[in-house]
Amino acid sequence: MLKSVKLLFLKYKRINLPFEIKMSRILIICVCFSVCCLAACKKSTIYGSVQYKEQAKADDDTLAEFIKNHGLSGVAKHVQGNDTIGVYYIVLDPGQGNALYTNSTQITVGDIGKLITGRNAADTSIAEQTFYETNQFHPTYPLGQMILGWQLGIPMINSGGEVRLLIPSRYAYGHYPQSQLGTQFSLSRGLPANAILDFTINLYDVTN
Repeated sequence: MLKSVKLLFLKYKRINLPFEIKMSRILIICVCFSVCCLAACKKSTIYGSVQYKEQAKADDDTLAEFIKNHGLSGVAKHVQGNDTIGVYYIVLDPGQGNALYTNSTQITVGDIGKLITGRNAADTSIAEQTFYETNQFHPTYPLGQMILGWQLGIPMINSGGEVRLLIPSRYAYGHYPQSQLGTQFSLSRGLPANAILDFTINLYDVTN
């Protein structure tokens, strides 16, 4: 009797196990697809929102005025020559060689970061405040872990070069305030949300 039951079980397992494995795989794929769709929908909702578009326009207008007021018209260029991107760069020193950049590229830098501020009811002028400086030491970062403005702008130069990047908030930290940045300088509460940034970056080394 026990032998018969065992044979029946093995026969069932041989027939149905492949089907069960296949169904499990299909279920996993469906779950992953659903998660990705939800994430994509959420992202598209953020980037397609009225608030995002209004902030993008405000940032672009501020940068355009900043460039004009500081005599940078014709000097500051859009990354890839595409005025829909919004990141400006000024090559101060092109550096040497022909660096290849990927997300895993290690960059050793010294940089000064400034917050572009102003354009409010009390003060319509556009000023800057230094919030970060690493020229006293030279940290190394993976390029792919830096803000998108850096990922777009750093490849404009080679090792040993220097570049200035003007970055709208959507290519920096977006609507997320950065309380840890700037407290050692004049920003007691850190970087505010929707911060427009001005970086001068010395690129000391590039390794892959």
